[in-house]
Amino acid sequence: MSEATAANDGAASNGAANNGAANNGAANNSAANNGAADGEPPDGSRAARAARDGAIEGGPRRPASLTLVPVADQKLSTRDFKSDQEVRWCPGCGDYAILAAFQSFLPELEIPRENLVIISGIGCSSRLPYYVDSYGMHSIHGRAPAIATGLASSRPDLSVWVITGDGDALSIGGNHLIHALRRNVNIKILLFNNRIYGLTKGQYSPTSEQGKVTKSTPFGSLDTPFNPISLALGAEAGFVARTIDSDRKHLTGVLRAAADHRGTAFVEIYQNCPIFNDDAFAPVTEPGARDQNLIRLEHGEPVRFGRDRSRGLRFTRYGSLETVDASGDDASSLLAHDAHADPDRRVPAGAQAQL
Repeated sequence: MSEATAANDGAASNGAANNGAANNGAANNSAANNGAADGEPPDGSRAARAARDGAIEGGPRRPASLTLVPVADQKLSTRDFKSDQEVRWCPGCGDYAILAAFQSFLPELEIPRENLVIISGIGCSSRLPYYVDSYGMHSIHGRAPAIATGLASSRPDLSVWVITGDGDALSIGGNHLIHALRRNVNIKILLFNNRIYGLTKGQYSPTSEQGKVTKSTPFGSLDTPFNPISLALGAEAGFVARTIDSDRKHLTGVLRAAADHRGTAFVEIYQNCPIFNDDAFAPVTEPGARDQNLIRLEHGEPVRFGRDRSRGLRFTRYGSLETVDASGDDASSLLAHDAHADPDRRVPAGAQAQL
């Protein structure tokens, strides 16, 4: 059964996606000195940081990851983030939907385009930096998290996003990914998971299901697939979420929550590959099955699912999870989603020297 999930810092979870996600990295107390005007507080002071975050004079609060990133001088639109490059993916590829949602979301950050950096590795998803009018790098196989770590550590005035895939991040890039997650540097990692190697024309990937017949596994895959969510939680990532390419509202909400996390945010995106692995996520995309299999988590709310939300989850006396009839069960006994953990448990890399 696939679940919709956004988990945080040790909250075990497996499934499709959720808007509620945790922000539990410790705040970075240093601030860039932009030259405060006479009468304004010094730019490195708490008052200046609060003003920058919109906590003074009733202004809107900025996403937590953008504390040290300048505010754009003018309002930007989705069109401003579209490059002049022809978008080239296979017809029907889920990457189109993710790109459109990402470009529409970026104006919400209200940052200059020159302070936005998108770094990718190798694979179909890694073409995305070409299509966003900002700075970016199409780097080498599996190394995008390492490059992003160096950039974000040396340039806190940048918003750094990593675009990667299940093969790029979980095979050759596996070590780079887990160390980026545990270091909790201020980067956002979007992993497009289509459970196949698409760019090289259909070999099995680290997330392909057991028994999957591909060009490289003609008798079926023998490997137990990686669960990216479990991997990220095991690496003690501060923010973990999952969403899907076909649900734009939900995808945008997850991107918004990731941007509001100070530290490394990890987002797995179920992405359909219509050429080499079509309908890989049909149980959570097809109308007839979606309501039964997809769990949408909301912070503080009992975990319910099903067409009429009549099914729920609770712990047994032995600590395992069981599915129950939520309509006839005491709501207080149901498992409730907690998207937040102790904010003092995770500290962004480098913060010790800046407190």
